[in-house]
Amino acid sequence: MSIDIQTLKDRYIDSCNEWNAVPLKAVLSAFSKAQVQKSNNEESSFAIFLDDIKPADFHPLYNVFVQIDISEIDVVDVLQKSLCTLDVDSVLMLLQSVSQKLRVVDLQDRTFGKDFLLGLSLGGLACQVLNLKFSHFRKVNMTGKFMQMHTLNLDFSASLTSFGKDCFACMPCLKSLSLCETKISNLWTTNASLGKLQSLVELRFQSCLCCDDTRACPRSFGAIADEGTSINTEPSLNAEEHSDLFSNAEDELMNVFPVGTYHQNHEIVSESDDSTDSEVDFSFTHPAINMLEDFTHGSSLWNGLVDLPNEMFPWGSEDAEELISPSLLPVRVPRKKHRSYHPSPICYEKHYREYLIASFPNLRILDNQPIRKADKDRAAIIYADNFEHLPYKRRNKESIVSILKNREFKTKSHHFYSRSLAASKVGCAVLPSLHPLSITSNSSIRRDDGRKYRPRQFEYHPTNPNLMVIGTVDGEVVVVNHESEKIVRYIPSHGAMNIVLGLCWLKKYPSKLISGSDNGLLKLYDIQQIPSTDEGIYPRGACVSFDEFDQLTSVHVNSLDELFLASGYSKHVALYDINTGKRLQVFTDMHREHINVVKFANHSPSIFATSSFDHDVKLWDLRQKPVHPCYTTSSGRGNVMVCFSPDDQYLLASAVDNEVKQLLAVDGRLHLDFGIAPTGSSQNYTRSYYMNGKDYILSGSCDEHVVRICCAQTGRRLRDISLEGKSSGSSMFVQSLRGDPFRDFNLSVLAAYSSPSSSPEIVKVNMLTSKDADKRSFHNEDLLLGANSLGGA
Repeated sequence: MSIDIQTLKDRYIDSCNEWNAVPLKAVLSAFSKAQVQKSNNEESSFAIFLDDIKPADFHPLYNVFVQIDISEIDVVDVLQKSLCTLDVDSVLMLLQSVSQKLRVVDLQDRTFGKDFLLGLSLGGLACQVLNLKFSHFRKVNMTGKFMQMHTLNLDFSASLTSFGKDCFACMPCLKSLSLCETKISNLWTTNASLGKLQSLVELRFQSCLCCDDTRACPRSFGAIADEGTSINTEPSLNAEEHSDLFSNAEDELMNVFPVGTYHQNHEIVSESDDSTDSEVDFSFTHPAINMLEDFTHGSSLWNGLVDLPNEMFPWGSEDAEELISPSLLPVRVPRKKHRSYHPSPICYEKHYREYLIASFPNLRILDNQPIRKADKDRAAIIYADNFEHLPYKRRNKESIVSILKNREFKTKSHHFYSRSLAASKVGCAVLPSLHPLSITSNSSIRRDDGRKYRPRQFEYHPTNPNLMVIGTVDGEVVVVNHESEKIVRYIPSHGAMNIVLGLCWLKKYPSKLISGSDNGLLKLYDIQQIPSTDEGIYPRGACVSFDEFDQLTSVHVNSLDELFLASGYSKHVALYDINTGKRLQVFTDMHREHINVVKFANHSPSIFATSSFDHDVKLWDLRQKPVHPCYTTSSGRGNVMVCFSPDDQYLLASAVDNEVKQLLAVDGRLHLDFGIAPTGSSQNYTRSYYMNGKDYILSGSCDEHVVRICCAQTGRRLRDISLEGKSSGSSMFVQSLRGDPFRDFNLSVLAAYSSPSSSPEIVKVNMLTSKDADKRSFHNEDLLLGANSLGGA
C-alpha cells in the first residue's frame, strides 16, 4: 500500500528531530503543494531546489527520497538555480535514491566539479528529463543507465567537443537532444555517436530565439501549410512532457543566466592542468562566460557570428540549392530565411542539415524546424552528390569474413576485394586510431640535453615502408622507424639555429636525401654512410653541401635523381646538379610574389610546377629554358602548395583557407573543386596531398584541427578526422600532412598546439582501425590490403 503524503511529511519531521535538524520550509511547502494537487486529482509533484539544502539537511531529506517510490507522490523534480553547499556524494545519493518517479533533474555542474560529472555519467539516473546547461564536459561519455530519460539538454556546454565510444548506449528512450553553442564540429563522429539513439526524433545544434526546447518553432508551420505537403505536425513528445523540462526551473534559470545576454561581463582565467586526459574542463570562472571563446575552427570564422544572431537557411545554402534542378524535387522548397541563434560549429559545415536528415531517417525536427518529405528528398540527393558513405563506391558495409570467403571463389579481381576490405574497415572505424610518434612525446627518446625533438617537416621513405625522415625546428634531421619508433640516424644542427623546411628522398638512390633549412643551408645526406652516433663527423660522400638559397621553404628532386629545385621567400627558383654539387641556374621573377612550393613531376624529369601567393600555379619545362610557363592557372587566394598525382595526370593545388582544386596537368583546366568551406581567415594556410595512390586526397589547414578526406575522382567527402589535444584547452592544428604510400587509408599529420609551451608532434592516423580497438586484432587483415591502388572501382 502506498504511503500517503501526510505520513511521508510526518516522517520527514521525525527524521529532522532525530538528526537535530530544523525542517526546511521549502520541503514542507513542497509536501503541501503535492497534497493540494492530490486532493484535486492532479498529478502530485514534489519539487525541491538543491540551493535550499544544507549539509545538515541531507539525512532527513534522503530518508524521504528513498520512500518516495512507494508513496502517493507521482513525480519528483530536483532543481538548482544558484550555488549548492552539498558535497558531490550527497547530491548523487539523493538523485539515485529515486528509481521510478524522478522526472526532471536541472543542475549546474560547476557547483560540484569534475567528480560529479563523472559519477553522474557512470552511475546513470532514472530521470525522464536531464538539463545540464553550461556543463563542463569536454567529452560526453554517459555510459551509465539512463533508461527512462527522454530529454537531454547540454546547451551552452562551451568545452564539449565530442562523444565517448559508448555514450548514449543506455538511453533507449531518448527522443529529444539539444546541443546548442557547444564545440561539436565533426559530422561523421557525431553521426556515429547519435546513431545509437534509436528513438531520437528531435535534435538541435542551434535554436530559434522564441524556442526554449527542441520542438518545431510555431512560426514554421505556416510555410508547411502553404506548400500543401503532408507532415505529422504532432510533437513527438507530448506537451506535458516538454513543459516538464522548463516549467519548474526555466523561469528561475533564465533570471540567473538570461540566454540573450549571457555574453556580457565575461571573464576568462588561466587554463587548468589538473589532468591531461580529463573528459571535463573547468578552465573558466563562471558557467555563462565561455560563449565568446574562440572555437578553434579559425578565429575569423567566429568573429561576429556567435554574439550576433546568425541568419541560416534551414535547408542549406544558396550554393547548395543551385546544385539541384527544381525538376528533380517533388515539391519546390520555398526560399525562406530562418534566423538561428547559438549555433555550434557543426552548423557551419557545408550541407550540414542535409547530411543529418539523410543520416537520421526517423528525425522529425532539426534545429526547431520540421523535417518534411520534400526536405528528405532533397537531403537524399545532396547527400549522394556530396558525400561518400563508404570508400570506393561501396553501398553497404560487408563483414570481413564474408569478403574473405567471396575472395576464395575469385569471381572478381584482387583489387576489388582489397578495396572491399578497406571499405568495411573504414566503415567500422568512425573514430580512427590516432597515435603520436614517441620521438615527439616519449620522454625516453631525448637528446643529451634533455630537450624534446620538435618536428617541422617530414617525408615517408620511397621504398622502405617503415622509415620516415623528420626535420626539426632546431635544425636536426632525424631518420626514424615509425613502426618501432626507434631512431635510425640522427644528424645534428649545423652551426647557427635553423629550421628544416625542405626534405626530399632520392628515388633511384633511396639511402640519400636532400635537406634544406630556412637559413639557406642545403645538404645531401647518405644515411648508409652516416654512423648511428650523433657526433656530426661523417666519412667522405656522406654529406654534400650546395650553394645556399636564402629564406628557403621547399626542395624537390626530379624523377632521375639528377637535379633538384629550391624555392623560398623570393620570386626565384634555383636549379642544382646532384652529381656535381653545383648550382646550375637561378630562374628569376617566375612569379609576382614569393614561391612557397616547387614540385617536379613524378615521371617527367624536366617538368615542374610552382605555386605562389600571387594566386598563380604555373607549369614549366626545363627543356624550353623556363622563361615562359607552359601555362598559368589562377586561384581566388594565395597558393600554399601544389603537387602532382602519382601518375602525373593531375595537379592538386591548395590555396589559403581551404581552396583546394584538382587540375588537369596537361593544360591546367579545372577537373574538380573540392568545395571545402572557408573559415574567413587569411592566415588559414591549407595543404593537400594524395592518398591511396591517386584515389583520395587529404587536406588540412593551420587554423583548424580537422583533416578532410575526399574522393579524388568525384570530390565527395568521405570523412573528417578531428585531432584531439592532450589536455583541456590545448587545441591541435594541422601544420603539414602526408598519406602513407605503402598503407591504404593511413596518413601522418604534423600537428601544432595552440599553447606555445607545447611541442609539435607527428600523429599517425589509421582509418582502418578504431581509436579504441586492439591493434593486434587488425594486424593480419592489414597485410591483405595492397600497398598500391588503381583508379576506378
